[in-house]
Amino acid sequence: MAPNIKEDIPLPKEEDKPSAVEKKPWNYQIVYINVLIFAYWHIGGLYGLYLCLDAKWPTILFNVFYYILGGWGVTAGTHRLWSHRAYKAKLPLEILLMLFQSSTAQTSVIHWCRDHRCHHKFCDTDADPHDSTKGMFFSHMGWLMVRRHPDVIKKGKTIDMSDLTSNPVLHFQLKYYVYLSVFFTFLLPALVPYYFWAESFTIAYHISLLRLVIFSHVTFCINSAAHKYGYKPYDKNITPTQIPALSFAALGEGYHNYHHVFPYDYKTAELGNNFMNLATNLIDFMAWIGWAYDLKSVSEDMVVKKMMKTGDGTDLWGRLPENDDYIWGWGDQDMSEEDKKALLHF
Repeated sequence: MAPNIKEDIPLPKEEDKPSAVEKKPWNYQIVYINVLIFAYWHIGGLYGLYLCLDAKWPTILFNVFYYILGGWGVTAGTHRLWSHRAYKAKLPLEILLMLFQSSTAQTSVIHWCRDHRCHHKFCDTDADPHDSTKGMFFSHMGWLMVRRHPDVIKKGKTIDMSDLTSNPVLHFQLKYYVYLSVFFTFLLPALVPYYFWAESFTIAYHISLLRLVIFSHVTFCINSAAHKYGYKPYDKNITPTQIPALSFAALGEGYHNYHHVFPYDYKTAELGNNFMNLATNLIDFMAWIGWAYDLKSVSEDMVVKKMMKTGDGTDLWGRLPENDDYIWGWGDQDMSEEDKKALLHF
């Protein structure tokens, strides 16, 4: 395991805190082209599910493998590396993660990260792109079918994206995103089975659509289900929750209550045994070969104290002590200034 590293992160300005964003009436304006795209994906994915009965086993296994690659691009790349700067990566790893992310049709890394930083900084306000207070469907996928709330656009412009816009790998992806996305999302996963084991192109293509739809909904569940159902071991006063089963499908992203409390932790989870956290496993391996470094994590002591102060009392993994070494009602005065700043970092 790489060493725990914490950095001095400046406190956010008062006007940038979520409480400063007021809810306003808003009329939804449907973007019909997006609705049609989603409809096509789902119809094609359902057809792909039917075609699984006639597909060759290598085609199914290849799509499982391709699902994991795309998942790594989003979880280890777009989310942990670029959105939260939870670790640093050498150029070869950045290129790999960018290409993996291009296979998910989840917009460019730069646009994804801007939305995600907005989500953390203005969570459950009108400036949150997938505000969970607007309902399950909206936070799940409805937000992608309507024009953005004016506050999302306004506050999105205040997010510092200079670290990403100056990145040559991400600049290249942004410039050629349409070509990269079409090739890695739709063409490559259909051509590989067709060329290498003579799978029907129709079967290969539609099963790749099924993979895309499943991965998209797993990602959407982080914004919807993980803001409504589950446990809140670290902060019962926020909407994000823990859903262990979702974490398995999302390669380690289902521990959302933990993540919103400790967003800079490269694991995005509190597990000591990360067998369900494939993104963490990848980052650890890349750190072992020297392609990832400066991994940020949270001390056991800090995690337990936070659970005792604001958690809902659930203890999924046996983290709470069985003795009196800790006292319930722990206060902020016991935190270091560095940890206080880290808790406020998006």
